[in-house]
Amino acid sequence: MPDHVPLARPADALSSAWVTRFHWFDAYYAVVGLGVIAFVLRSAQSRSAGLGAAGLLVAIALLYVLIGRRFMRDEETGWRGVTYLVLTFACYAAAVWLVSGASFALFALCPQCFMVLPSPAAVLPTIAFTGAHLVVFWIRDGDLSILLGDLLPTAVVIVVMSTIFGTWSQRILEQSQERAELIRALDASRAEVARLSTLAERQRLAGDIHDTIAQGLSSVVLLIQAARAEPDPARADGHLTLALDTARDNLDEARALVAALTPALLDGRSLVDAIRRLAPSTAVRGTVRPLSTGVDVVLLRAAQEALTNARKHAAAAGDVLLDYGAAAVTLSVCDAGPGFDPAAVPAGYGLAGMRARVAQVGGTLTVTSAPGAGTSVRVEVPA
Repeated sequence: MPDHVPLARPADALSSAWVTRFHWFDAYYAVVGLGVIAFVLRSAQSRSAGLGAAGLLVAIALLYVLIGRRFMRDEETGWRGVTYLVLTFACYAAAVWLVSGASFALFALCPQCFMVLPSPAAVLPTIAFTGAHLVVFWIRDGDLSILLGDLLPTAVVIVVMSTIFGTWSQRILEQSQERAELIRALDASRAEVARLSTLAERQRLAGDIHDTIAQGLSSVVLLIQAARAEPDPARADGHLTLALDTARDNLDEARALVAALTPALLDGRSLVDAIRRLAPSTAVRGTVRPLSTGVDVVLLRAAQEALTNARKHAAAAGDVLLDYGAAAVTLSVCDAGPGFDPAAVPAGYGLAGMRARVAQVGGTLTVTSAPGAGTSVRVEVPA
């Protein structure tokens, strides 16, 4: 199992979250739009005026669905967004001219200004939409006292509140994007550090193997060749003795390198303790005895892989049994998941790697499963 898990792509996740949640604004727009259309049809002074205003509001909705929604959802700006707002404004002003109640559409139109344009520029169309009702009322009815006494303060409040909340929302989104970019940069840096660390570790291991085992094996080869070419039996025996000592030293070096690569779970812990950290309910049968480092690593890795598969594919914790027999140690991991047909499922890298690792220490791996009968993984190694 890897020691680190890379972060998700935050900027993409942020954009995806905006897109996947945009349907909430669609629902809000639909509720406001249908409510305003119903109010316009009910409050219009004439049937023709009501139908005309309702038709213009429907045209605004179509503009939103066909054009504007894409700008807001995909965060596109520019002259196409301005064109959308201009067309929407023309339909809105005409609807308000026919029926004053159409001005309630501002609850759906003002937020769009800040979703199509950046904050400073979005204030102007907000003022235009809000002021359209005032201008239409003034031109059509000419009652300046009502305009200044009731409508103007309401329009100012709408503009101010829309600007405050629109600017605040844009700033929150910008900060989220900045943080997402920072996290992505940190993730890239961490991946690079991990890559360099892995490369450095490989170079270190290559140097250790070259300076110890490779050099020692070269010496063994030369000493055996010298012994075969030596006519004096005593001198040949001396060469062979030195070759044997060198081979033993190299074996110690190899064991030291293996110990340096021992999994962290086995660092200062027994195999039983290490597996119980993975599965606290692990059962142990027989007399526990120390095994070679290689066998410990194989059994631990097999337990990790089997438990991971149980959680991933069976959504189950898995029951673990470690059985110390007279000539072999057996690890069994069983789960009560849905099971599968082993013959119908190709062996993945994890199972193939586990089988190859077990074979390296002379062991066997058996997977038993059937649809509806759970899965059992059994590893037996000589010990």
